[in-house]
Amino acid sequence: MASRWHRWRLQYQLWRADDGLADYLSALQPLLQQSSLEHVPLVALDLEMTGLNAQHDQIISVGLIPIERGRLLLAKAQHRLVCIDGSVGQSATIHGIVDQQLQASTLTQQEMLIWLLQMTYGKLMIFHHGMLDIAFLSRLSQQVYQRPLHVPVIDTLQIEQRRLMRDRHVIEQGSLRLHACRKRYHLPLYAAHNALIDATACGELFLAQTAFSHWSKQPLDDYLFWF
Repeated sequence: MASRWHRWRLQYQLWRADDGLADYLSALQPLLQQSSLEHVPLVALDLEMTGLNAQHDQIISVGLIPIERGRLLLAKAQHRLVCIDGSVGQSATIHGIVDQQLQASTLTQQEMLIWLLQMTYGKLMIFHHGMLDIAFLSRLSQQVYQRPLHVPVIDTLQIEQRRLMRDRHVIEQGSLRLHACRKRYHLPLYAAHNALIDATACGELFLAQTAFSHWSKQPLDDYLFWF
């Protein structure tokens, strides 16, 4: 079971939420009652954006892949494009998405948030560098639900940073990036900056990080972070 602090913080967010977001937060409460992550549904996510400033830039694609009982459910993986105001500009050189791809079969920014909450309902989200992703989702949540999105998440970057600090490693610049973390676990090299590929890479990294830590017996507090 998660500590009283985590459960109280989620209850506080639920108390402040309106009807639209309250149902989502309520579905997280039973997860924090679990003794470990073993029976908690998880979903690894990645967002691609036009930039790194949540106040000005926009989400352009979302990738997600569920994880259950230590297995990536590849058949249930999803990737969606998101329309933006204006042009993708120079960010296309990073994520490879051009303006023409956003002209059909895309979600609006607000539709994407609602869809994402549906896909992650009753699950804990896993990110790599969740602070950035949550900042973008919180801005949209403020627009849709008049409340920022504050939920407990799992962050593979934070897990890796804590592990390196515990083992007294020097944390060099760039050593906490997704590909650098994966390299330490001898995971294969993937092309970066595709939301679904990066979500899969994040999920694999989490499974590698927990492979030798008897995660079925580890308390939830070892993995939960708030941003």
